[in-house]
Amino acid sequence: MSVSLPLIFCAIDTPDMNAARHLAAAMQEAGCGIKLGLEFFNANGPQGISAIRNTHPELPLFLDLKCHDIPNTVGGAVRAVASLAPAYLTLHASGGATMMRTAQDAANEEALRLGIAPMALLGVTVLTSLDDAALGAIGQVPPVERQVLRLAKLAQDSGLAGIVCSGHDIAPVRKDIGGDLVLMVPGIRPAGSAAQDQKRIMTPQEALRSGATHLVIGRPITEAADPGAAAAAILAGQNVVNTAPVKNKYI
Repeated sequence: MSVSLPLIFCAIDTPDMNAARHLAAAMQEAGCGIKLGLEFFNANGPQGISAIRNTHPELPLFLDLKCHDIPNTVGGAVRAVASLAPAYLTLHASGGATMMRTAQDAANEEALRLGIAPMALLGVTVLTSLDDAALGAIGQVPPVERQVLRLAKLAQDSGLAGIVCSGHDIAPVRKDIGGDLVLMVPGIRPAGSAAQDQKRIMTPQEALRSGATHLVIGRPITEAADPGAAAAAILAGQNVVNTAPVKNKYI
């Protein structure tokens, strides 16, 4: 059965549980989901995730842990968070096909054991903080687009539901790999917002026109005086039709 998931996941990058609770409540009211990543997870652990899930059981959760290790370890990590029932979980596609297949098998098997829907796994391609120069400095051959396409194809062949990529990579991925992949797109900045530490950014409208499935938006929402109103305003400003898949086929 398909379940509709929100267009926007708000990046709650804070170790502060009270702040996270406040933002989660605001996002539920605004009709958005939440992304909890390493900063929150390392400070509060699975118990912190559970605390927010218990308060907001219907709030869609994107768990952004970017797992990257040997296949057995990543498989175990996926099993360990399955009971938190995230809609999405990330792992680095650069970990390789065996790692990704092991993770997908672990997600499916643990969901069956728990009697819950399996989480959808997303392969992180190239971080939105990296440009061609930064990519070359770590020994990967630029341009960024080439590496994104290579890893996107590898993630697809490994059975993952989708990828994480920048807005600038959406069109090439849709053109060369197809329309079935879920594309989770960070580095989204509404017009007039500061780029901050992001190098490859795009507005919500531009990303949706290109074929994004979901948008990840952090500081333009979380640093607003009224985060719920800011999220609602961004949603209301989407005066384009999102033609990419917005239903998670794994749920």
